[in-house]
Amino acid sequence: MPVTLFRIDDRLIHGQVVEAWVPHLRADEIVVVSDEIASDEVRRTIMRFSTPEGVGLRILGSADALDYLNGAAGAGNTLVLFPGLKEAAEMISRGLKIGSLNIGGMHYSAGKNVSIGKAIFLSEEDCGHLKFISRAGIEVEGRGVPTDKPINLMEAIKQDG
Repeated sequence: MPVTLFRIDDRLIHGQVVEAWVPHLRADEIVVVSDEIASDEVRRTIMRFSTPEGVGLRILGSADALDYLNGAAGAGNTLVLFPGLKEAAEMISRGLKIGSLNIGGMHYSAGKNVSIGKAIFLSEEDCGHLKFISRAGIEVEGRGVPTDKPINLMEAIKQDG
């Protein structure tokens, strides 16, 4: 299936994704890319229950995700979710083809000292991953839901220092 949106969201499948992005994109499938979640039966089960009826769900470790996403073809639309910038940057460095990346929710935790918008908090490591992703020619935007005005994250981290 063609990928309609690549998104970073540390909550993965939740209200904004289910109620706003899935209908907006007319997504037929959600792909969660996370080695940690792929090996956690409880979290996989919770995500299955959170996925809207009629929408497929694949939870893949990075090796399987790379093959699946680079070879994905067919009818429908796919929404790809990463739990963080580190996972996205690793996949890109291994050859994942991404044209643009949406940063939705990266919530505050210790060490995340850069605040952009309402729900994007970045550490120095996150800023480094963003710079790597941007240098790879990938457009990066910050936006919680489709109706939000996109934030140019690269400009925002330059202004922050």
